[in-house]
Amino acid sequence: MTTNTAAQGYVPDPRNDDVLVWVNGDLVPKKEAVVSVFDAGFGFGDGVWEGLRLVRGKVLQREAHLDRLFEGANSIALEIPQGRDGINAAIDGVLAANGMTDGAHLRLMVTRGVKSTANQDPRFILSGPTVVITAEYKTPRPESKAKGMTLFTSTFRTSQPDVFDLHLNSHSRLNLIQALIQAINAGADEALMLDPRGFVASCNSTNFFIVRKGEVWTSTSNYSFKGITQAAVIDACRAAGITVRECDFTLAQVYSADESFVTGTLGGVTPVTKIDGRLVASGLPGEMTARIRGLYEAAVYPA
Repeated sequence: MTTNTAAQGYVPDPRNDDVLVWVNGDLVPKKEAVVSVFDAGFGFGDGVWEGLRLVRGKVLQREAHLDRLFEGANSIALEIPQGRDGINAAIDGVLAANGMTDGAHLRLMVTRGVKSTANQDPRFILSGPTVVITAEYKTPRPESKAKGMTLFTSTFRTSQPDVFDLHLNSHSRLNLIQALIQAINAGADEALMLDPRGFVASCNSTNFFIVRKGEVWTSTSNYSFKGITQAAVIDACRAAGITVRECDFTLAQVYSADESFVTGTLGGVTPVTKIDGRLVASGLPGEMTARIRGLYEAAVYPA
């Protein structure tokens, strides 16, 4: 694994070699956790997923994540057979089986299931949905918080809802991956992406914020995924009396920002210190970002 300071970067942990994975109701060793090559998710990205984080015995914002999972599944006519109670039990089961109480990241993946042949038509499904839950020890890389991330503005745009609705949390992430590849090749950690109109939308895997004159700005999410961590940060800021604007803004306004940060399930609040080769203000993580990180953790983390 390549070392990086991206928001999804984490410290390698040898315990992950022996974790058990939940596959359609069975707990199997990581090396034996497989799905069919005829699975709709493998062949066509036909499915939805969620990432969850375990901190001090609590799965953060669990119900909000499950709300998004089931809403996304419903929107693509995919019924999750375990239901909400069954999925909750499976999450608890995989954590208990691995003896995990802190510092874990889970990925809950649901696809339409195994097909009789490799094509996109859902009428060729042979089985019910494939449901997989992975749980791994993941500690965000400390240098990401200490030094901040670097971003590169990609030429790949986010999509509008009638083309590809990013609110679905679909397995299909190709345009986001293309943007990230561009950013990596430019020497950055993540890609900053614009919407089809040219306004700032999000990063390829995280939501993007700037701080200007004491106000916090983030996109409307009309053309990007609406993050659960993003929503928690907005709520925590407003509860503390910090003005938050969910609005359209441009790269020119980003370049003159006082501070910048991104939010995501694994990394929480992570400062951004350079964008397109330009330092964000002093080029150091800002005081407002540190304050907002504290507000978010106080609101979401268990006591």
